[in-house]
Amino acid sequence: MKKLYIVLILAFAANVISAQNKDTQKADKLFAQLEYVDAVKEYLDLVNKGKADNYVYKQLADSYYNMFNTAEAAKWYAKVVTEPQDAETYYKYAQMLKANGKYEESNKQMKVFASKMPNDQRAKTFMENPDYLPKLLDKQKAFNVKTTAINSEKSEFGAVLANDNNVYFTSTRNKSKRTDGWNDEPYLDIYYVSYNAADGTFGKVEELTELNTKWHEGPVTITADGNTMYFARDSQADNNFVKDKKLKTKFGVVNIYKATKQDGKWGNLISLPFNSKAYSTSGPSISKDGKTLYFSSDMPGTMGQSDIWKVSVNGDDSYGTPENLGKKVNTEGNEQFPYITDDNVLYFSSSGKQGLGGLDVFSIDLNKTGQDGEAKNIGKPVNSEKDDFSFTFSTSKNIGFFSSNRSGTDDIFIADPVCSVEATSVVTDAKTGQPIEGARVAILDAKKNIIETRSTTANGEVMYVVECNKEYSIQASKEGYDSAVFPIAKSKGGKVKVDAPLNPIDVIVTEKEVILKDVNFEYNMANITQEGAFELDKLIQVMKSSPEMVIFVKSHTDNRGKDAYNMDLSDRRAKATVQYVISKGIDASRISGKGYGESEPKIDCKENCTEEQHALNRRSEFLIVKK
Repeated sequence: MKKLYIVLILAFAANVISAQNKDTQKADKLFAQLEYVDAVKEYLDLVNKGKADNYVYKQLADSYYNMFNTAEAAKWYAKVVTEPQDAETYYKYAQMLKANGKYEESNKQMKVFASKMPNDQRAKTFMENPDYLPKLLDKQKAFNVKTTAINSEKSEFGAVLANDNNVYFTSTRNKSKRTDGWNDEPYLDIYYVSYNAADGTFGKVEELTELNTKWHEGPVTITADGNTMYFARDSQADNNFVKDKKLKTKFGVVNIYKATKQDGKWGNLISLPFNSKAYSTSGPSISKDGKTLYFSSDMPGTMGQSDIWKVSVNGDDSYGTPENLGKKVNTEGNEQFPYITDDNVLYFSSSGKQGLGGLDVFSIDLNKTGQDGEAKNIGKPVNSEKDDFSFTFSTSKNIGFFSSNRSGTDDIFIADPVCSVEATSVVTDAKTGQPIEGARVAILDAKKNIIETRSTTANGEVMYVVECNKEYSIQASKEGYDSAVFPIAKSKGGKVKVDAPLNPIDVIVTEKEVILKDVNFEYNMANITQEGAFELDKLIQVMKSSPEMVIFVKSHTDNRGKDAYNMDLSDRRAKATVQYVISKGIDASRISGKGYGESEPKIDCKENCTEEQHALNRRSEFLIVKK
């Protein structure tokens, strides 16, 4: 049902088309009147009568696209693109394929779209990162998701938790027999329901009767003091429309209205001064201080079909000039349903940014700049292959709401934040204290598995978001320095700082050998351990700084076990050592190795060796064959 807000934003002009021919005249008129349910019936009748051509297929595809029937839309777009089409048709086809989980096929259509519209920001973003999906799917979960008792068999969206502990939302659950030809559902009304944060239960759903009309109303936003509401409404409720004489149809738009609470009731309605019957304004969201109103619109200056805007609220029903939020937020597609949190994070939905399918929810921290201030897809499970939109978040109650049609109709879901910790690592030179830029920092889980690796910034920092009450560590490395692992203390949330001083590599190189600390192996194993790799990295640095140097690796065991077995084990360890060094870019001609088992003990203690003596005998030596 939220698609209404896309089409009303597109308004009357974009969809008023002339009939292709006398056969399609009836269907075309229904399409132009936004009555897609009946238009589809007429176009399908032409298909069944053998009177369909590529034009009819495209009208069918666009009708299903506007109703977000992804399977049928994709089916008909597949027929449409057998002949050359405009760029936007390929984009729509790609979106429908993606919404059905057919990502590879979607990418093919996006490449066609990009070839036709190379300067479109959607095309540029895709071509810069066409394989974005695996990383997006692997994105750390920020929220747990569950359905709510608010939902009915009808559409519900736009849930926002106000300070009066009521959740206000928009729904088609009213009993009116009057339906919208867009998708044959009743018109939208505003409802509210009490929410108990202590046990997560909801009360009885009530209709906000003083604001609802026979036209569409919602969604809403309410100021922090609970006394002012901004809400969207079909402009036809105020007889504000454009009449198309040819189609004998009235075309309204969506406008934002202000209401104030008087004696417990909402009244004193005012249409905002920047409303117009030439474009829509919808999806209002008011800032905590009540001084900035965010909304979506297709007003002049819009980059795409609809953009996110903001306007200053100056008091006494005075407003500033609306400002477009620009390319960090908006694209040539649809950006809708803005919501500004108390700490100035803006959530919104977009069909133009890289996502999982349909509308995806994004967030941007308006307090930050640079890369930290870019809009980010908030990932699964909030986002899905379907439409995910109307995300709101109460910082005081630490709970979010959003809507999705993933179950077939628009339903309201709860977004429960996953407890997280911002762990910032600062990598420095241990001797000078100066930050190290470009150091590689991997975050490890409790089992020392690498989760992700990043590079430090100019100030030596890298930040990871980790889960609360879990053990993590970071592994920092940089050429010319000893690699090291630093623990991250368990935390119940918030921010932690991890200092990671690295010691410059200081390897002892004699005339005969490169002396390292013990390159340890697990008992009875020949694989290189993390600690062993740290030491071997020092050897690699020495060999890189002395390009003529040739090394022979001698690997030894202690005297426990059979001679033959120890000889084989040490040989495998020597070869594993050689392979590791070669894998780091050292030519194979410069390093070789052999195992010597227990034949050359460093301490000849025979059967009475202590554990310390066994450890000294279980060693590797790095002899210099050539300098």
